[in-house]
Amino acid sequence: MLSNNHTTLYLKCKDYLVSGEVFDLLYDAELDMLLTHPKPSKEELGKYYESEDYISHTDSKRTFLDKIYQYVKGINLSGKVRLINTSTMAAGNLLDIGCGTGDFLAFANKRGWSAIGTEPNEKARNIAKKKGLEIIEDTKNLASGQFDVITMWHVLEHVPDLEDYMSELYRLLSEEGVLVIAVPNFKSFDAKYYKQFWAAYDVPRHLWHFSKNSIITLFGKNNFNLLKIKPLLFDSFYIALLSERHKTAKMNYVKAFFVGFYSNLKAVITKEYSSQIYILQKGTKMN
Repeated sequence: MLSNNHTTLYLKCKDYLVSGEVFDLLYDAELDMLLTHPKPSKEELGKYYESEDYISHTDSKRTFLDKIYQYVKGINLSGKVRLINTSTMAAGNLLDIGCGTGDFLAFANKRGWSAIGTEPNEKARNIAKKKGLEIIEDTKNLASGQFDVITMWHVLEHVPDLEDYMSELYRLLSEEGVLVIAVPNFKSFDAKYYKQFWAAYDVPRHLWHFSKNSIITLFGKNNFNLLKIKPLLFDSFYIALLSERHKTAKMNYVKAFFVGFYSNLKAVITKEYSSQIYILQKGTKMN
């Protein structure tokens, strides 16, 4: 399903978090998406997450940037659950893939959902379990058709076996179940402005870099129907702040605010927000 047209070099990006290594972003014209090259093996990937600064695996408020991240995460929780509630008939079984430290799971449970999560990182999984949540390492032992909703908040770009994983999502969802995916958008203004310094490239942890076209095409081929697309408005500000640090080695809060604001303003017309949420529904497979 992924095309073989991966030969066009789009950018070279540095791993600013762990290794300092430089990776290529290759453009796939057929799917309108970017691929990180070379792609680390499954065995190698783990070492690229080994950093105290990888905030989604902790509840840290150690730095001012950590505090901003945790504050925005808290604000986003109610909006995420409200979005799911407006996309489904009633609260039911929910699976949050890549649940991190479990804050979204806990909030969803409080709002009437029967929610469990998967998280491959042991440190994050243990933090979530201490909150009384049901967390498992992966989906392989879960029953087919078990979930009314599956959420992946900035997770799809980390999945090594993209094609296999989309089949697994289809298997796990109930008939007409809803899939909610949030991913960065490399067609956004802030991505184009910061280029190789754009923090949401986050190589090599982000293996795939999606556009709206690529999400619609990939999931359409896997029998999912697009219901709607929504922006994650706060992401442009946070990503701009990290990108400023990559570019200048300084935390330029004022400039980051204006870049984030302008990116959102421009996206009102272009519909190309820094991060976008795709709400998709499981369709019927054609034999």
